[in-house]
Amino acid sequence: MQSSPRLPLPTTAPKDTEWRLPRHARSVGRARALFREQAASWELPQDVTDTAELLLSELMTNAYRHAKVPAGREIWARCLLTDDHLRITVTDANDTLPTPASASPDDESGRGLALVATLADDWGVEPRERGIGKMIWFRIRHGLHTQKRIQGLHPFPLHDVAE
Repeated sequence: MQSSPRLPLPTTAPKDTEWRLPRHARSVGRARALFREQAASWELPQDVTDTAELLLSELMTNAYRHAKVPAGREIWARCLLTDDHLRITVTDANDTLPTPASASPDDESGRGLALVATLADDWGVEPRERGIGKMIWFRIRHGLHTQKRIQGLHPFPLHDVAE
């Protein structure tokens, strides 16, 4: 009996992942934890990880607090890593498109989209392609491949260079 050839095991982490979480306050923290694990497997720089985690938390919180939808609807979070940027999308089942608010210094909320607009390289909101609801996304440049290309040009690792 001849065995069929096996496919090689992947040697790198997937560059696209999605989580479907219940519309619940605990899902915000769960999304942050899942993202930190994914960012570590992708070896993202710490500053990119910290910024993306903060912005993901803001979008997940908005979806939980403001998306008035029937019980049982989920919030989806998707992370896509490309050669030059990280894109995170949060999808909920509410069709109302958000707009940045002008929070006063005494307000305890209302700054989430302003943070996204300030810290992300690009962001946007659009209706879902299929189905009800909306997708809010942001992109952050990560520089992973730039750093690796630069290191490849030098005869010694960059971290060994004396400053």
